[in-house]
Amino acid sequence: MKLSDFIFEFPKPLIAKYPAEPRDSARLMVLNREKKTIEHRKFHDIIEYFNPGDVLVVNDTKVFPARLFGNKEKTGARIEVFLLRELNPESRLWDVIVDPARKIRIGNKLYFENGLVAEVIDNTTSRGRTIRFAFDGTNEELYQKIDEIGETPLPPYIKREVEEADRDRYQTMFAENRGAVAAPTAGLHFTPSLLSALKEKGVSLVPVTLHVGLGTFRPVEVEDLTKHRMDSENYYIPYATAEQVNKALKSSTNKVTAVGTTVVRALETSLSASNTLKASQGWTDKFIYPPYDFQITEQLITNFHMPKSTLLMLVASYMGYEFMMEAYQEAIREKYRLFSFGDAMLIC
Repeated sequence: MKLSDFIFEFPKPLIAKYPAEPRDSARLMVLNREKKTIEHRKFHDIIEYFNPGDVLVVNDTKVFPARLFGNKEKTGARIEVFLLRELNPESRLWDVIVDPARKIRIGNKLYFENGLVAEVIDNTTSRGRTIRFAFDGTNEELYQKIDEIGETPLPPYIKREVEEADRDRYQTMFAENRGAVAAPTAGLHFTPSLLSALKEKGVSLVPVTLHVGLGTFRPVEVEDLTKHRMDSENYYIPYATAEQVNKALKSSTNKVTAVGTTVVRALETSLSASNTLKASQGWTDKFIYPPYDFQITEQLITNFHMPKSTLLMLVASYMGYEFMMEAYQEAIREKYRLFSFGDAMLIC
């Protein structure tokens, strides 16, 4: 398949600017891969598609306020610095994207609010830089400084000002391990009451961690998909999670449901020789596009994704390209809310 296969038109007003309230009142499109059927439900109805003993795998990564605004030394030029990932906590090194990039060179110092200063020490890409924060406190104190001055990194297609409430809106109820610059948005639809109902039904909830980086959402720019390279993202699969997932895989009646494409990538990265899930941690640059033989994921909860995105390609791999495009056209006809704060799909 080619990049041009993953272009579709959609009305801009369908882009959701805010999440549904309450979150589990979002719409849910239920898609049966075998029967090629489409149902229109509410997200809280998802409990009807689970049985006792099923396993729900969520991403417990936590978004931090990764967008900083500062000024360049001497000229005072306004600079946006997007923190991608921490390279070395001891030396305060970070990979970042700067804008406007043409003004930022090696050796430049950047000044932020509350006395935080950074120096540019390397060029990594046309917009990418490595910076070192000049900070004498602990690493946790540095994160507190970033938290004070940083802005919630909402996707650029959400055309509105970032609000203080977005720190909670753009965070799932499972968020525990800090490190993401984008939310694993399929998890945004869950509420405490829905989670309680699932547990009462006998559904097991287990976590993995995949710190979502900008690479997950970076548009593919090469027509030949085999030439695209994903940015590496850090992941962790606990032993208890692997144990629960493998128990369900062996069962003839229970299913493993991934909450989001980031969970799928973590699960499908960490396979044993017998194609079961193994506990592990490390970095993954796994790019899933058609055709792909899924080993762990048996059901998928996901949002609607941007054209030309790696997330869209993963979904096409899972449900079939033609059925996916049919579902997207149905969503547009039915005025589903799209993308990060939008409605959801359950692919069975």
